[in-house]
Amino acid sequence: MQKTLFLIFLYFVTSWSSFSQEITLKRVEPPFWWTGFKNPELQVLVYGKNIGKTDPSVFAPGIELKLVHVMDNPNYLFLDIIISKNAEPGSFPIAFYKDGKKVTEYLFELRGREEGSAARKGFDASDVIYLIMPDRFSNGDPANDNREGFLEKTDRSNPNGRHGGDIKGILNHLDYIKDLGATAIWINPLLENNMLKYSYHGYSTTDYYKTDPRFGSNDDYLTLSYYIHQNGMKLIMDMVFNHCGLNHWWMTDPPAKDWFNQSPEFTRTSYRAATVSDPYISASDYNQFVKGWFDVTMPDLNQANPFLAKYLIQNSIWWIEYAGLDGIRQDTYPYCDKNFMAEWDKAVLKEYPNFNIVGECWLLSPGGISYWQKDAPNLDGYNSHLPSVFDFAMYDALRLGFMENDGWNTGILRLYDVLSQDYLYHDPSHIVVLADNHDVDRYLNSQKNDIRKLKMAMAFILTSRGIPEIYYGTEILMTTGVKNGDGEKRKDFPGGWPGDSVNSFNASGRTPQQNDMFGYLHTLLNWRKTKEVIHTGKLTQFIPRDGVYVYFRHNEKETVMVALNNNENDPKMLDRKRYSEFLDNFQTGKDIITGQTINNLSNIVIQPKSALILELKK
Repeated sequence: MQKTLFLIFLYFVTSWSSFSQEITLKRVEPPFWWTGFKNPELQVLVYGKNIGKTDPSVFAPGIELKLVHVMDNPNYLFLDIIISKNAEPGSFPIAFYKDGKKVTEYLFELRGREEGSAARKGFDASDVIYLIMPDRFSNGDPANDNREGFLEKTDRSNPNGRHGGDIKGILNHLDYIKDLGATAIWINPLLENNMLKYSYHGYSTTDYYKTDPRFGSNDDYLTLSYYIHQNGMKLIMDMVFNHCGLNHWWMTDPPAKDWFNQSPEFTRTSYRAATVSDPYISASDYNQFVKGWFDVTMPDLNQANPFLAKYLIQNSIWWIEYAGLDGIRQDTYPYCDKNFMAEWDKAVLKEYPNFNIVGECWLLSPGGISYWQKDAPNLDGYNSHLPSVFDFAMYDALRLGFMENDGWNTGILRLYDVLSQDYLYHDPSHIVVLADNHDVDRYLNSQKNDIRKLKMAMAFILTSRGIPEIYYGTEILMTTGVKNGDGEKRKDFPGGWPGDSVNSFNASGRTPQQNDMFGYLHTLLNWRKTKEVIHTGKLTQFIPRDGVYVYFRHNEKETVMVALNNNENDPKMLDRKRYSEFLDNFQTGKDIITGQTINNLSNIVIQPKSALILELKK
């Protein structure tokens, strides 16, 4: 009996030992790469059961396996590969050996870069960005609304659920966006978000190399990029480095113990972005902001881990090259390890010197925001190397400026004050100016549905310095819904779904007010496309008086006058003498909205709560 029990025990020990030594290969990331980068080094993540107990090898001309990193977790390897200048496009095997025997291999592809890839020109002040929440814009392929293995199903009746918008829906309406006059499209994240709920917004990534199949495939993303470029527009990808989704594939089996920032108990970030630049901040407050989780479903990534840092850098370069990106919008920028972010910016711009990246640095003062733009004269010596930031100070001023009575430091003077602090920025022309976005109530709501104020805000951001951004649906007077939740700020575009009773993509499906607003933006955006004076001209502003704010955009060839009348009911005639340093050089002005000519610049009248944009003529 004892002998029988011993044999049974021995059988199970032997079987367990054999099973524990099983070796599988599940993932290789990045899945492929390119020849011809300035940085010849590539670090490949390899994941699979006991893959860390193997000896990998590479035999290919121009390819060197420089170093193999064995992790504490036996299911990972990180391979440092050198791709020489003479390496040719093609495929080579990465073989994995155990006790001298090959147990598995991966055929790694090296692609050739497209001609001119490194010289691509990113978005800049000549562009107008159109921001799209893909789940809420248009459902072009209802067949992909629900996919097997994906937790959240489509429920259009739930403001915070998935509604079915997708890549095909955006493709179907590129002509609409082009006609409106936008020249760049920023799309909220399209990567896989296999979460139980709130997966529609895309900010809980569960796979950094895969488009969420409910939006489409990676091939669909390539098709979208192709047609955006064919229509003369640029593509901006939304990326998230601060956190991933709780259901990311590595959450149950992370590469390293410090892959995430974790505390003994759940610790939420303070959301106080000023802690990073505060010269007097306590260590505990700093750590809570940077290392706290953004939400219970969003684990905080530790970019100080060198393997994670390289993983994220390479992922960005992979998407730029793969999808032909023209820009990146980086979510929750200050929440990340700031030294890593500086290295990320440098690495991307080393390969793409004319590229652009804008960071979401949500602070409400120019001083707080300017800390994050490259080459800022920061007290701590920090240089982010980040080309662009969002102007949340101006966003705040625009929300208050047209609602308040004009006073010493209220009303329209708020716009002047924000611009007067542009000396804090290394390059004000690379600031992205916005009235709203997917995270806030729509601008029209903030102005109590006064369309006049919306037009004033649009006129300002489209003629001031910087890069304008317009949130989808602004052109048809979309508003925030009355129910709770962020989903109400991201309502469906009418006509984007089969069976919608109203189709606002067509003029016939819009109300007279909506068509008037669409026409206003259509005129302004298409005029702006060719106006170098607005893109790169100097800006000279005059202190607002009596509720009237005037500024000029000018270069050696052209001068444009912009006047905003913030008075509720009173038309205002401009005092020509006050603006004589500009107006004395011109005889007439053309109103770019109406097309009418003002023949006497001494009698310029601005209607209440309106903007006047004049091309001055000699």
